[in-house]
Amino acid sequence: MATPARSRLGFLLINMAAFVVVVAGMKAASYILVQVLLAIFLAAITSPAFFFLQRRGIRPVLALLLLIGLLLLLGLFGFSVVSNSAQSFADNLPKYQEKIMGHMDELEIWLNMKGVAMPAGKAKELLATAKLFDYAKTAFGAVSGLFGQGLIILLITAFFLLEAAMLPKKVAAAVGRTGPSYDHVQEALINVRRYMGMKTLVSLFTGFLVWIMALIFRLDYPLLLGVMAFLLNYIPSIGSFMAAIPGVILALVQFGPGRAAWVAVVYTIINVGIGNILEPRIMGRGLGLSPAIILISLVFWGWVLGPIGMLLSVPLTLSIKIGLQTFDETRGLALLLGASAPKETPAEETHPQAGG
Repeated sequence: MATPARSRLGFLLINMAAFVVVVAGMKAASYILVQVLLAIFLAAITSPAFFFLQRRGIRPVLALLLLIGLLLLLGLFGFSVVSNSAQSFADNLPKYQEKIMGHMDELEIWLNMKGVAMPAGKAKELLATAKLFDYAKTAFGAVSGLFGQGLIILLITAFFLLEAAMLPKKVAAAVGRTGPSYDHVQEALINVRRYMGMKTLVSLFTGFLVWIMALIFRLDYPLLLGVMAFLLNYIPSIGSFMAAIPGVILALVQFGPGRAAWVAVVYTIINVGIGNILEPRIMGRGLGLSPAIILISLVFWGWVLGPIGMLLSVPLTLSIKIGLQTFDETRGLALLLGASAPKETPAEETHPQAGG
């Protein structure tokens, strides 16, 4: 007869093995899974507008066509911006390389004047071997490929929006209209949809401010910089700072280190102001996720699903946390993902005294 310790160990090993199998399957099917998750993402953002149009007397099919048409126009606009920017970047690449090589010469002279010995041409050699511009072109190509899948994603989104009206009834039939399971599912749907909607508004405002900043500083590709700031703002903690790197590099290449420093300062003001002041006020008290878990989920989902996994890391982890709260067996794991420790019960706070 197995001891309780061995039973718990066997249960743990079985669950770990199941987790590895599930993750391996997700990674193998990431191409399809990314399209489905993006469709869910778009459906969650647009479902309030879908229901609003129906409340205004518009039939569901017509409301769906209006929303899909709007998403299609936005997708074509984004694809046009990225494609034109990639072509323009390729045309301007020799000019950019020449300018940055000139800045490297100035840097070597400045370092030598300060007493820092540096072999002639070493900075250029390091820059050439890094192939930064090739990586940028590859990134543009990856984004263009994502927009190329837009029709499939929009088709899946349309079906999800049609299902959205019946989803509450299906959930009620599956888990019952009362009880903790129904409450947790309802909480998951509301929280994820609220997070995505609010995050989209904040990201739009961030992209708008970056676009205005790029126009003021006369940077190349201001619209592209705004779109990148909008998309990367979905990545928690580091996304907004990742969006600042292309703008600062462009300012350095076009105008030199002085203008690049000012661009970096403005990016910092935008990121700190929105991330630490505006976003907490709009998003409320928080997501209920530990900051460490947010960073771990960022790395994990990025490894499993690629860049899109980083964009969706928070809503995916939040959905898993709320799902774990549904069952008694996994409620402890949900507490580990939370942002705060559970409150102590009165029995735990007071200890009965012997002989009382």
